[in-house]
Amino acid sequence: MERVAVVGVGQTKYEREKRRETFADLVYEVTSKALSDAKITIDEIDNVVTVSNDFWDGRTISTMAVTDACGSHNKCISTVEDDGTFGVLYGYMRILSGCFGTTLVVAHHKGSESESHLITNAMFDPVYQRMLGMDAISSSALQARAYMNKYGITEEQCALVSVKNHKNALNNPYAQIAKELEVSDVLNSRMLSDPIKLLDASPISDGACAVILAEEGRAKKIAQKPVWIKGIGHCADAYNLGDRDLAECDSLLRAAKMAYERAGIKEPLKEIDLAEVYDAFSYQELMWTEGLLFCEKGEGGRLIEEGKTGMDGELPVNPSGGVISAHPVLVAGLARVAEAVLQVRGDAEKRQVKGVKTALAQGINGPCGQAHCVIVLGR
Repeated sequence: MERVAVVGVGQTKYEREKRRETFADLVYEVTSKALSDAKITIDEIDNVVTVSNDFWDGRTISTMAVTDACGSHNKCISTVEDDGTFGVLYGYMRILSGCFGTTLVVAHHKGSESESHLITNAMFDPVYQRMLGMDAISSSALQARAYMNKYGITEEQCALVSVKNHKNALNNPYAQIAKELEVSDVLNSRMLSDPIKLLDASPISDGACAVILAEEGRAKKIAQKPVWIKGIGHCADAYNLGDRDLAECDSLLRAAKMAYERAGIKEPLKEIDLAEVYDAFSYQELMWTEGLLFCEKGEGGRLIEEGKTGMDGELPVNPSGGVISAHPVLVAGLARVAEAVLQVRGDAEKRQVKGVKTALAQGINGPCGQAHCVIVLGR
């Protein structure tokens, strides 16, 4: 199979409210940054994949409103209404089809102009769950409690994720919330939906991210340090919450195994140097590290307690600060890819982990991590 590399990345700073910038402004900024990073012009982009959602944008055909900003006029353009990692997957497949040599993947989001509760409530079935008032927070609280009860995960272990990632974010100029916390700060923060507290949850954010993919021949000409997509895996679980065990993440396990098989990885904990995972809530980092086979089921809490996922640990997780430090929906997974690329290139500045050769990025879509996409990147 022909190889595909990431040759350019660009991110905005993620903020609670970017009042002065429109969606198009954000898209233009990151597209320009990614092109500059790759040292190419928009004329060298063959294909564009945008990542957006009409509900979040508050308008239909959200893709068509940013065509000028991402330079996609007179080019092939399509939209993925999933997390940004799925946009990378689609762009990757478009290149492997042989029809395109390069692809720009760009995601945008302005949570400040949206009503999160109403929009995430609308993702549930309209007959039963939506009428109960379910949203991203309350459904995730159900999952957190199911996971904690089944495996004995404690609120203190979940709080350690928040402490670690908010501290990591101090070294990330793109992060929205970066600060030193104590476990007690997290435990004493305002309850949102038991057991999730304010500091267990990710913030509302505005921002955008872009990455440029290229087939092997073009990548070697374009980039001094191309970062190769070694393997991709993706899988979706049942839609209705009652049709799956919320304490498990079977779709992530399947996606991870698919990505590892394609990347030739046998022992993830030893062969992957760092991971950027989608920690919209603190418990999710623990749960996802289990699903990614970094430890056994129910051992995610032990992994963080032993410091193995810290910046100096055996497998640093979310050295950028993760999604809990900035959560522009749909953009967040693409940001995980961009951060992993910077780490492999050795360009992550103060948040750089030493000796990174292989990194993992993971994104989710749907209620309670219904669908997962796992991407292994390396030199």
